[in-house]
Amino acid sequence: MSAVVHSINISTEGGVPKMPISKAEVRFAGVEGDFNRFRTEKKEGVGSRAVTLFSLERIHQLQKEGHAIGVGTTGENITVEGIDWASLSVGTRMMVGDAMLELSEPTAPCSKIGKSFIDGAFSRIDHDMEIGWSRWCASVIEEGHVEVGSQVIII
Repeated sequence: MSAVVHSINISTEGGVPKMPISKAEVRFAGVEGDFNRFRTEKKEGVGSRAVTLFSLERIHQLQKEGHAIGVGTTGENITVEGIDWASLSVGTRMMVGDAMLELSEPTAPCSKIGKSFIDGAFSRIDHDMEIGWSRWCASVIEEGHVEVGSQVIII
């Protein structure tokens, strides 16, 4: 199976859950229409936290464990299907629709996503505790258009 965009998720006022939309422009500052106050923080480059990605397969696995997680409930902008999530690392580049993204860091979970987990145990997707289970922050290398069903290609 090839990798595809399962969902594009935004929150105009910030917070979670992010709600699905069918298409979006991905800009250097992030997904158009989405508000995220952490996006302005700069770590090792401009916009290193512009877009957050998560795996549909990981969401399904967490649901099987009994967690109340759903697409967008942990704040990801783009939910992808068909990627070997455990193989991702800092610096991985991918084409998501017409946009090129570069993974900048595993996303540290916080209490705001606690409702998605049994007993609020959001550390279930903490990269330092569960390698291969975190969401990922990405920089936008090339802006572009993304739609549900767009192809995702690891470069």
